[in-house]
Amino acid sequence: MHRASLARLDLPERLRRAWSTLPAVVQIVVAATIAYAICHFVLGHANPLFGVTITISSLGLTRDARPRRVAVNAAGVLVGIVLTELLLLVVGKGVWQVGVVILVTLVVARFLTREAAFAIAAATQGVIVMLLPDPAGGPFVRSLDGLVGGAVALVITALVPRDPLGLARADARRLFAELEATFELLVLALRHDDVKRADAALGRLRGTQPLLDDWAATLDSAVSISRVSPFLRGRLPSLQQQARIHRYLDLAVRNLRVVTRRIDTTIGDGRRRPEVADLLGSTGRAVGALAESIDDVEKRPLARDALSAVARRLDPAVVMPGAVVGETILVLMLRPLVIDLLMATGLEHAEARDRLPSV
Repeated sequence: MHRASLARLDLPERLRRAWSTLPAVVQIVVAATIAYAICHFVLGHANPLFGVTITISSLGLTRDARPRRVAVNAAGVLVGIVLTELLLLVVGKGVWQVGVVILVTLVVARFLTREAAFAIAAATQGVIVMLLPDPAGGPFVRSLDGLVGGAVALVITALVPRDPLGLARADARRLFAELEATFELLVLALRHDDVKRADAALGRLRGTQPLLDDWAATLDSAVSISRVSPFLRGRLPSLQQQARIHRYLDLAVRNLRVVTRRIDTTIGDGRRRPEVADLLGSTGRAVGALAESIDDVEKRPLARDALSAVARRLDPAVVMPGAVVGETILVLMLRPLVIDLLMATGLEHAEARDRLPSV
């Protein structure tokens, strides 16, 4: 019963994962079909195995769909095929020859690049070439198929791209959802002197690093694809704006972790701190407006104005006159956090600092 309940709970995540993979699946299906058709019908190769497999392995289902990664994967496979075809002409087939192929392809691949995946792809394809029967058409038929497959993978990356903007927005939404939940927990922790909620907020923040890393990888891939794809070039400004938001949000999250650790060690003394709770609540609502600006750029000025209003209040003498040192420090620690968030809205550092009161 317990396992069945877990399976049901996991079903939405499984469906989301399958749905988010569809653009990559469509891209691979189109590329592999075209590669097969070229090798089989145009070049006359009966079983163009490597034309199809190099296309699939080069594109893959990873987040990183940059043309450079596709080219590196394709080159790794092609190096393995060509080297093995050459070795077959020299040493023939056999047990010890398999070892020679693995040795030579790994060494040559490591000489060509430091990327381990390149070397493993080369060695794997080399062994497959060695073990399969020789195709009709003589030497280097498989190399030609591999070259076609790699070329098709690169062309399809530009002409039938995945949905990089959609993937980046989905990553951003997951991160912002965690941040908004964190701000809500911190506000409640400060209002009710609740250490458990502060602990929960800290736990959520520690779990945001993978989300930040995923978003960064998706944006890097999306920007690279948009630069080469004629269909996505118009999305490049939007992606670059997202990249700026990510860069400063990463810094803001690091600052928020420090603030949260401070809150976690400060509360629990029976005192409520509604003033700091109000500041964090206002900051959280501004972060929510920043999240909406990912889909609607017109919301970005609203987020900037909301953060500017918080910034103007970050003077301990005004917010909490006569407060103890620990509470004063809490207010001061919010200042770099708000600066990072203001810079995420498009302000430069000096402009963001000018919105803070002198202390």
